[in-house]
Amino acid sequence: MRKVFFLFFTLFSVSFTVYPQTDSAIGRFLSPPYMNGASVSICVKEAETGEIIYSYDAEREVVPASVMKIVTTSSAVEILGENFRFETAVMYDGNIENGVLNGNLYICGGGDPTTGSNDLGGDKKAVFKEWLSAIKQAGIKEINGDVIADESIFDTEGISMKWMREDLGSYYGQGCYGLNIFDNRYSLVLKTGQSGSKPEIIKTDPDMQEITFHNYLTTGKINGDSIYIVGFPYSNERYLYGVVPANKTGLRFEGDIPEPALFLSKYFTAILQKEQISVSGKPACYRMLLQEGKWNLQNRKLLTTTYSKPLKELIKITNRISSNLYADAFLKTIGLKYKTGEVISSFDRGVKMIQKHWKKKGIDVSSLWMYDGSGLAPTDRLTAKILCDILSYMKTESSYSTVFVESIPKAGIEGTVRNTLKGSRLQGVTRLKSGSMNRVRSYAGYITKDDKQYVAAVVVNNFSCQQSQIKQDIEQLLLALF
Repeated sequence: MRKVFFLFFTLFSVSFTVYPQTDSAIGRFLSPPYMNGASVSICVKEAETGEIIYSYDAEREVVPASVMKIVTTSSAVEILGENFRFETAVMYDGNIENGVLNGNLYICGGGDPTTGSNDLGGDKKAVFKEWLSAIKQAGIKEINGDVIADESIFDTEGISMKWMREDLGSYYGQGCYGLNIFDNRYSLVLKTGQSGSKPEIIKTDPDMQEITFHNYLTTGKINGDSIYIVGFPYSNERYLYGVVPANKTGLRFEGDIPEPALFLSKYFTAILQKEQISVSGKPACYRMLLQEGKWNLQNRKLLTTTYSKPLKELIKITNRISSNLYADAFLKTIGLKYKTGEVISSFDRGVKMIQKHWKKKGIDVSSLWMYDGSGLAPTDRLTAKILCDILSYMKTESSYSTVFVESIPKAGIEGTVRNTLKGSRLQGVTRLKSGSMNRVRSYAGYITKDDKQYVAAVVVNNFSCQQSQIKQDIEQLLLALF
């Protein structure tokens, strides 16, 4: 009996020699009154061995917010490959005679979320110049037909059916379509007067003349703002709610473009006409023509194909700035590989492929509930354990290990975690993807200590304090555990 007790005492002592603050750290984390009723899922594993260093309710299903992008971006690079590029083709039907295209010009989307994106740097209008150059090289000086945006590669569900109303119409709740432009966003420019007055709408950038804004905003003596731009995809009605600072000129707020494919058709038609290439027809898109019973697939001829940057660069942007549009485009593109006769949405097809992929890799996906790729759906669920399982696989077994690990931003230095763990001993040696939404805060990624690499996930739901407080508490927890 003494030998058994001695052995138990020795093992107990060794575990606490490695992490002497573990129990007290988690106890402190859970002890504040604002954590009463909170759901917490924590997992820490050594990446190489898979040894669980610490686990607290690691298999509890919780709302992940944007750490869902860990699942989406890892799946994208695994399934599509690091060098995958989105394609957009410019085509025409009919014939070209004496500089006149007697037919329609088509912009055929491949789901590229980066067309005209502000998040890439460089000239965001360069792609339109490439299309224009190809049209001119073909000798087209006049189009006796329509400019048609073909976004049919995905279905017409631009947004997840599980998103909340307050997110619809917002800059971060923009839909994802077969054709996207300018991150599917516009800027709304306001001028405000004295406190209590209604702000004046100055303009939109780019020009969104088709949108009718119902302005229920008011001004107040505040430093920040609480503006909501609310509306549905394909609807040109937008409702403005909230309070904005008084006596300001040039206030800018972003909203979503209601129908990016149709907007792209109109936008590029204007470019053509500015370049003295007349267009006799009207801008149109697949959804609109299909609805009117006018969609007709004729023999098309290729003018040019343009390509996005490779996926290895796009997942880095996605995880650094937490782009919902990019993540949802990855999910829908993965779904194109789901080859069954099952009639389900583009979102659902992507989810099926992701679950199938990780199940093949030996990861239990029963706790993975995805309704989008971005994590914006409040019905999304996963566990800290599955996050760590995927992170471990990507570090130790994936052919794309380096590409994926380096896509996660360095805490205290870059991206959405540039102010997380800043100035601490974990700054620069920790890569974390963050997530937040109402009463949700989450982090998952890689931490290096003593030449060993660990995977870690902390997801907290239903706390009753400010986001800044729970962020600080999670930082202190990570510092204590490492």
